[in-house]
Parts: sequence; C-alpha cells; structure tokens
Amino acid sequence: MGHPIKVDVWSDIACPFCYLGKRKFELAVASSGLPVEVEFHSFELAPDAPADITDSHAEYLSRKMGVPVAQAHNMEQQIATLGQAVGLEFDHQRLKPANTGKAHELLHYAKAHGRQAEMKERLMVAYFAEGRHVGRVAELADLAAELGFDRDDVIRSLEAGEYRSDVDADVKTAGEYGIRGVPFFVFEDKYAVSGAQEPGTFAEVLAKVHSEKGQAA
Repeated sequence: MGHPIKVDVWSDIACPFCYLGKRKFELAVASSGLPVEVEFHSFELAPDAPADITDSHAEYLSRKMGVPVAQAHNMEQQIATLGQAVGLEFDHQRLKPANTGKAHELLHYAKAHGRQAEMKERLMVAYFAEGRHVGRVAELADLAAELGFDRDDVIRSLEAGEYRSDVDADVKTAGEYGIRGVPFFVFEDKYAVSGAQEPGTFAEVLAKVHSEKGQAA
C-alpha cells in the first residue's frame, strides 16, 4: 500500500460540523482501505468565551448567531438529524458550552504521548453526547484518565499551560493558510477540503492523492 497519506485537520472540539466531518472522513478512509496518517490541529471558534458559560446551548447559540432561541432549537435539531445519518449522537439538552482552549492543550498533550486520535474522539463524544464540561481542567483530567493517562500529570500540564504555545502555533498556521472556518482538511500539503463534506468527496481526494503518490514512486 506504500506510505500513508498525510492528512492535517484543523477543527474545534465544540464545532458540530467538525464532529460530522470527522466521522464522514473516517467513513471514507474505511471504505477506501488506504493507509492514512491524521494529525489534528487546533482552531478555536470562540477563543474569548468565558471558562464557564451559564446559558443553555440554545441560548448561547441564539446570542452568538443573533437569532431567536426558537430558531436556535431548530438548528440543533437539524444538526442532530445530520448526526443520526452517520451514527453520531448530539444531546443538546445536556450540552455545556465552554471555552475549548484547555481541551486543545490536552490534545497536544495526548499527541506528545502518541494518542491524539483517541483523545480527540473522547472529547467530542464527551462534549456533544454526554454533557461533560470540556472547559474545566478537572473534567478534562477525568476524561484523559479514562483513556489511561496519568490524571495528576494531565492536571500539572494543563495548569502550567505546557502546550499553549502549540495551540497558538496551530492557530497561527491556520491564519497563514487562510482558514476561516472548520473543519479544514489538508492532504499531503497539496489538496484542501473545507467543511463536513460527504464521504464520497473525501474518498475521491484520497484516491487522487494515492494515485499521484504511486506515480511519483
């Protein structure tokens, strides 16, 4: 099969389309049978959000988007329906809006320990389906411990801001690439796909890149 196809993905934990796009991309990879190496990069949709947000998700969405709460509820239902189509659960009643900065630091911590993909999935399930608070260090440490990480060391790292510079570097690179929205997928530093595209779209890009890598070899 040759070397894996490198895919860099910019996304945010609290972005529903990032969750949808992640799953659709994974479905494309599974159907293609091609080896893929994925690296997740940080993109904060609301970097200035407070650590604790008391609004419900619908109320928060209403304020953020400038729409009535009833319309925000309709948007939630549309997202939930899209999720069901690819096997994802969105429980907006339990969902706790949060600043995702520390969650991104945790992703870099997990990357340094070779388990970024597992941590990414766990954070998204925790946020969208389980009503966990991904803005609090203690809660993030609990989630990391579920995957076998040293809880105390995770707390140490997050409280020290050990990987904050890595988060900032990802955000800076996104700006240099002209990324204004996520998810954003970059294949072999050559092709880009923006948004939660259908699996078939991702599969076409994977096949194209694989073919070109084969010709180059």
